[in-house]
Amino acid sequence: MNESKYDIGMIGLGVMGRNLVLNMADHKFSVVGFDKDMKKVDALEKESGGKNVKGARSLQEFIDSLKKPKAVMMLVPAGEPVDAVIKEVLPHLESGDLIIDGGNSHFVDTNRHEKELSQKGIHFLGVGISGGEKGARFGPSMMPGGPKGAYATVQPIFEAVAAKVNGDPCVTYLGPGSAGHYVKAVHNGIEYALMELISETYNLFKKGSNFSNDELHQVYKNWNEGLLESFLMEITEKIFLQPADDAGGRLIDLIKDQAKQKGTGKWTSQDAMELQVPVPIIDMAVDMRDMSGYKEERTDAAKILKGPDAKLSEDKEKLIGKMESALYFAMITAYAQGMALLRKASDEYKYNLNPEAIARIWRGGCIIRARLLEDIRQAFTRKADLPNLMVDQKFAEELNKRQDDVRFIIQLAVKTGIPVPGFMAALSYFDSYRNEWLPANLIQAQRDFFGSHTYERIDKEGIFHTEWGK
Repeated sequence: MNESKYDIGMIGLGVMGRNLVLNMADHKFSVVGFDKDMKKVDALEKESGGKNVKGARSLQEFIDSLKKPKAVMMLVPAGEPVDAVIKEVLPHLESGDLIIDGGNSHFVDTNRHEKELSQKGIHFLGVGISGGEKGARFGPSMMPGGPKGAYATVQPIFEAVAAKVNGDPCVTYLGPGSAGHYVKAVHNGIEYALMELISETYNLFKKGSNFSNDELHQVYKNWNEGLLESFLMEITEKIFLQPADDAGGRLIDLIKDQAKQKGTGKWTSQDAMELQVPVPIIDMAVDMRDMSGYKEERTDAAKILKGPDAKLSEDKEKLIGKMESALYFAMITAYAQGMALLRKASDEYKYNLNPEAIARIWRGGCIIRARLLEDIRQAFTRKADLPNLMVDQKFAEELNKRQDDVRFIIQLAVKTGIPVPGFMAALSYFDSYRNEWLPANLIQAQRDFFGSHTYERIDKEGIFHTEWGK
C-alpha cells in the first residue's frame, strides 16, 4: 500500500549518505537506505533509533519500498560508481521517476546523465552538497540543478534538512541541467583558495615569527570573532590545540606537508580557462597542492637552492593586524573570482543563475560559509548584474583601504623568502582589473609578427596585419 511506503531512497550509506538519511528522518520523512555493504545497512538501522528508516537488503527490496513517483538519491564517489548505480537502478524505474546525484560529480557527466535519462522519461537532478559529515547530519548547504518540476518533488525534504540562516533554508533551485554541480565545483574552487590563503598566513606566523601553537590558536580565534568569522577560521583555531595523544605535543606538527585533492578545484580551474575567466587564486591553490606532493624533490632542493633568512623582525601585534587586513582583502578577491566565473558560466551554459541566491545559500551549512557572504548577498541585491564583486561600492572601499596591508605582507614574504603565491595572485588580480591599460598590445604585436594572427587598433576600426621588420 502506498501509505506504508517510503518518501525517498538513499543508495550509498557511507558517512555522508547515512547522516543525510538520519537528518531526513529527524524531520519526519520516511527513508529507505541501501548499500552493497550489509554492515552499513545494519549500522543505519541501529543508529536510526526507531525513526521511520528502513535498511534494504537488496536493490529490489529498496525499489519496492518507495512511493511513486520514486525518488532515488545516491551519495557515491563521482565517475564510474555513479554510472554503475544508474545502470543498476534504471531497469527498475518508470517514466516520471527521479534519480538524484548528491555527490561531487563533474558537471559534464551530469549533463550526459540528464540527457540520457530524459530520453527514457526519467528525471535527473545533480545536487551539490557541502558541509561534511556534521553538515549532512544537522544541516548542509544544498545546490540542486536539473528539471524544475522534478525538484518540486523533493523540495520539501531538501528545505527541511538544509541548514537555516535567519530561518531561510540554505537550498534553492539553481537552474537547469548541471547548474547545481557546477555551482558546487566553484564553491570548492573558492574553498581551495581560502584554505591556501589561510595556510600562507600560518607559514608567515610559524616560519617567520616563531609563533607557538597556543599563539596561533589565539590569533585565529580572535579573527573568527571579528571580520574573518567563518567555518574555516573556526576549525583552524581548534586544529592548533589538538593533542597528539600517541606521541605528545600537538598533532598539527606531526602531519606530513602533502595536501591531497579529489579534483573539484582542478575542474574549476580547467573550466575557467575554457571560458576565459581569470581565477588566479584558485589556480594557484591547485598548483600549491600539486607542489606539496613533490615532498622528496623539495627536501633535496632545500639542500641546494638557497634564499634569504626566513625570519621577520616585525612586532607580532603589528604583523597580526596587517595580516588580518590582508587576508580580508584576499578573501574578497577569491569570492569575486568565483562569482565572476559563475556569471560567465551562467551565460555560456544557459543556467540563468541568481548570484544573490547562491550567496544566500552559502551563508550556512557549507565549508565556505563566512560573515562576508551576507555582504556579498547584499551586493548582488543592490545590483544583480554586477560584473565583478570588486566594483561594488562597499567592497571597492574595503579593497582600496586594505591594499597597502596586502602589499606590506607580500613585501615581507619576498624579503624573507616565504612563499605567498595566493596573496600575490590576489593582489595581481586586483591590480590588473583596476588598470585601464595592460601591456597586451605587445603580446598582440608579437603574435602577429610570428604567426600573422592580426590585431586591432585604437585609432581606427578593423582587423590588421603587418609585415613586421620590412
